[in-house]
Amino acid sequence: MQVLGRLASQIATVVQGKDKPTYAPNRDDGDMCVILNAKDICVTGRKLTDKFYRWHTGYIGHLKERSLKDQMAKDPTEVIRKAVIRMLPRNKLRDDRDRKLRIFPGSEHPFGDKPLEPYVMPPRQVRELRPRARRAMIRAQKKSEQQQGGGNIVSKGKMRDEASQLKT
Repeated sequence: MQVLGRLASQIATVVQGKDKPTYAPNRDDGDMCVILNAKDICVTGRKLTDKFYRWHTGYIGHLKERSLKDQMAKDPTEVIRKAVIRMLPRNKLRDDRDRKLRIFPGSEHPFGDKPLEPYVMPPRQVRELRPRARRAMIRAQKKSEQQQGGGNIVSKGKMRDEASQLKT
């Protein structure tokens, strides 16, 4: 089970070919991506009920909308497709890159005779946060250093002012 946005950004990178050392923005060197089990995608927060897909039919007052939950029930492949397409650059290669994307709701696919190479997403780099007490202690140390350092600078400035007054 993958998070929709994180998966879509990785797919967009592979479809564009940005993961290759020979990447050029004007060439379509990306790989074909086959996504299986699209129905098992998950989203964070309350996006299932709060995110809407809107489109206009062309008739006056016919703005249609469908929630993410309803769209997943109707066609889960379209959710991933739209997420990936909207992450691609808006240029002439966009349609060609869209054709390299094959999405299937289940684990069955028509590429049974061809071996599919699984793509392993790189691990997320999450930096460790220090505990609040340690952060507060570091902040207090920095504040005391600034106060001590600031006092020395002021006294040097006063000494310079006094020396310039004595010379004149």
